[in-house]
Amino acid sequence: MSMVPWLDAGDPFPPVEQALVEPNGLLAVGGDLSPGRLLDAYRRGIFPWPDEDLEPMLWWSPDPRLVLVPGELRVSRSLRKRLRAGTFRVSLDEAPGAVLDACAAPRDAEGGTWITPAVREAYLALHARGHMHSVEAWMGDRLAGGLYGVAIGRMFYGESMFARETDASKVAFVWLVRQLARWGVDLIDCQARTAHLVSLGAHEMPREAFLAAVALRVNQPPVPSPWRFEADLAETF
Repeated sequence: MSMVPWLDAGDPFPPVEQALVEPNGLLAVGGDLSPGRLLDAYRRGIFPWPDEDLEPMLWWSPDPRLVLVPGELRVSRSLRKRLRAGTFRVSLDEAPGAVLDACAAPRDAEGGTWITPAVREAYLALHARGHMHSVEAWMGDRLAGGLYGVAIGRMFYGESMFARETDASKVAFVWLVRQLARWGVDLIDCQARTAHLVSLGAHEMPREAFLAAVALRVNQPPVPSPWRFEADLAETF
């Protein structure tokens, strides 16, 4: 960690061009999780992602960046059937705390999670300011899957998703992408490459191009909160 700068509470982020090549995108250590700090980070193409074994926050800006253009979303035949079957009721901003808790649940035998109580509190503070949004997939009154992310202007930054039932997170994601497209949000940050997101149509973008795209979108008028799906959205599936 000696190769990256330490951030005290009021310190600005270093230029993203200073981020390490290995590990890819590590830019700074420390700082806080205040709403101002988080929003400044996202505007600059930076996101927090701590190491479970370290106390201070780690800040990242990888190159390349994984993104999804809503018009390039790929929906498999089986997933389309699931969407049309109405297996899940999908909602927006209905249970942000529950989505955060589900995303924080350990997913392996080691039992680790990066969504600590401090991280949870920070993103709920963003939700109260109209910047963090959650998508919920329900089976009856049980939360079966979902995701959350951050919106600034007409830019959306995906953060984490979870599924307790097959395809629940994918269904939630498709609903969100379709709604964002209607609102004129034409770029979604997916952070780092995963096979799951690539299968849905995400692709890598050079960091320089990503930052230019972000700069154009974060100053556009935001979609008012709370978010809700348009009534006829299901007809598009």
